[in-house]
Amino acid sequence: MIDRRSLALLSLGGVSLLAGLTGALVLLGVGMPSGTSHLAAAHGLLMTLGFLGTMIALERAVALRERWAFLAPLAAGLGAIALLVGAPPLVAGMLLLAGGLVFVAMYAAFDRIEVALHIRTQAVAAVAWPVATLLWLLDRPVSGIVPWLAAFLVLIIAGERLELSRLGQLAPRARLSFISAAGLLCAGVVLTLLVPDLGSRVAGAGLVALAAWLAVHDLARRTVRMGGVTRFIALCLLMGYGWLAAGGLLWIGFGAMGGAAYDAMLHTIFLGFVMSMVFGHAPVIIPAVLRVPLPHHERFYVHLALLHAGLLLRVLGGDLLGAHRLWQLGGVLNVIALLLFVASSAAAVLQELSARRGSPPRRFVRRTQRLQREVVRID
Repeated sequence: MIDRRSLALLSLGGVSLLAGLTGALVLLGVGMPSGTSHLAAAHGLLMTLGFLGTMIALERAVALRERWAFLAPLAAGLGAIALLVGAPPLVAGMLLLAGGLVFVAMYAAFDRIEVALHIRTQAVAAVAWPVATLLWLLDRPVSGIVPWLAAFLVLIIAGERLELSRLGQLAPRARLSFISAAGLLCAGVVLTLLVPDLGSRVAGAGLVALAAWLAVHDLARRTVRMGGVTRFIALCLLMGYGWLAAGGLLWIGFGAMGGAAYDAMLHTIFLGFVMSMVFGHAPVIIPAVLRVPLPHHERFYVHLALLHAGLLLRVLGGDLLGAHRLWQLGGVLNVIALLLFVASSAAAVLQELSARRGSPPRRFVRRTQRLQREVVRID
């Protein structure tokens, strides 16, 4: 049976996603209702802490199995709702900060249960959430908050891959190289508080190092040769690592530069890498959180292809070559890809639940009807 508490919290994340995508369309210059203009400024927080923060915190709360842990996704989701309705920034900020602090407390609890590299990595990532929120409350420019949001998501995912790929038993050299790459990213992010340009370049080097490490050590290199959902997940991961490396190179090359370079630096990481990881992990995470199956369908490749095609148009055609129409088209395709991901996943879950409740599959119904016609004809 579906977990109703998790579904309610998941719904808060879904609302955050829709609000964030609405803000994205406003930023892209797509005609939207006038009442949605305020979502453009909140787009980044809605997507990173509202949507992704709620989803990640919910998955970790389910794993921890402590009631208080569910306060993290609840606070993050309510903080996003506050941004959506135009509440005072202090209200939204305090809710997001509360969610981040509870999230950090969750990793203190995890660390008491098990001492492991993947937990310590995610614990460091968790700290970046409340720091990013505090910087936002202190009216720091978005460019100063982005490195902390990137560290939160990139290190959380890197820790997840360590756990899900059963890479906990690493050779000493591999373990040291992972810690060095993550440490380089963290050092660069902290440095952005003092020297934004240099800090961004150092963080970029950390991103490239992490991408290379994950590409070499992740099981996806082998599982991509398999079929079905295993191949789909592996493709999502490998393509994501490619975007992570590309984003890191952009951070190294452009530093804290604004304009088109800044747009490319943001979306290679937050769309190319992070959303690829979301697509790839969904078949594992959704069943764990909602206690419902998410069977794989070939149509899942459609939203994956749209995501990467749109991002190529946006980054190469728009940001790097200066073609505004391609930039806009690429952005719209990315929005469609994320909406299609939600719709396809929901449809797959509902179809599976319907089948398990005793509804006969359509193919079986058609065969039965054919057999009945043949019996009538024989009679």
